[in-house]
Amino acid sequence: MRKLRDILASLHESADGGGRRPLMPSAVVGILAASAAGGIWLVDNRAEAAAEVERAAKQQAEMVALNTVNEGEGALLVLQGESAQARNSRIPMAAGSLERISAVSGLPQSGQEYDTALKCMTQAVYYEAANEPTQGKRAVAQVILNRMRHSAYPNSVCGVVYEGSNQRVCQFSFTCDGSLLRRPMATKWQKSREVALAALAGRTEQSVGTATHYHADYVLPRWAFKLGKLEKIGLHIFYRFKGNWGSSEAFNRRWSGRETIPALDFERLRRRLAANVEMLPPEPEFVPGLTVVRDVTDRHADHDVGGRIDTTKAWRPSIPDPVTASSSYRATLGNHGADASLESGEMAEQQS
Repeated sequence: MRKLRDILASLHESADGGGRRPLMPSAVVGILAASAAGGIWLVDNRAEAAAEVERAAKQQAEMVALNTVNEGEGALLVLQGESAQARNSRIPMAAGSLERISAVSGLPQSGQEYDTALKCMTQAVYYEAANEPTQGKRAVAQVILNRMRHSAYPNSVCGVVYEGSNQRVCQFSFTCDGSLLRRPMATKWQKSREVALAALAGRTEQSVGTATHYHADYVLPRWAFKLGKLEKIGLHIFYRFKGNWGSSEAFNRRWSGRETIPALDFERLRRRLAANVEMLPPEPEFVPGLTVVRDVTDRHADHDVGGRIDTTKAWRPSIPDPVTASSSYRATLGNHGADASLESGEMAEQQS
């Protein structure tokens, strides 16, 4: 048995600190083992090594699939507008209870890396959720931290936020659609920064748990059916991965310790922004005399005094004098002209 242990030990190489690790699977690994009867045979471990390689490759493929679930056909919109809102509401919530997520740890609270992480987080909260309630802002920040700790995504705040910003598909649209060229509103930026500060300090938004995705309720992307729906906050609907990849145990990666914002192609961003502006619906055509666009339920004529009137003009509505404007009154006057003339003469004398 001692000789067997020596043989086994010879098939391992020393690691730092005196520890030992197995040889690489690509090496030809075999051991000599003695049978109870004293016989010796060769046990080949290449099959086990190949199985390990296969498992690692399968796991890597799963990571790629998770990371790209919202790309390609998955990014296509099934519905938009009110029909999308109605269909989104019918997607059932994920089965099981909402898993709690632990607070992020390891992030410094000062220094250059922290300042860069804070900038990236503030940008994401602002451009993604500036008009959302505070809870909605916190939920967006939670998604970013969740991704940072999941194997399918980069393990830094800026890495998550700017993933794909210079590629065909970006994970957060504001990094590639030209939104960054718009000057932020000071008040909303400050509120977004406060949420970012709290998130980096360890605050969690448990209402979205292990969520890694969200979208606005007025669109319905195909990937919404591939994930587990968790919560709706404001206009955003939040989702997690299904199965073990969406469980709290899967969020175990540590912060990389390095935060960088990639160099952006600002000329490309300017073109994107210009294209997005051109795609906006045209301004309603101005109609003289109206301060608002005619509604389909508006049954009034354009110049009806009871209709929609441009009150910014100097003139005001007035009701015409029926004596001079009413044809029916003039007809009556013609039938009784003598009496009317006499009556008018008497009135003139009295006034004089």
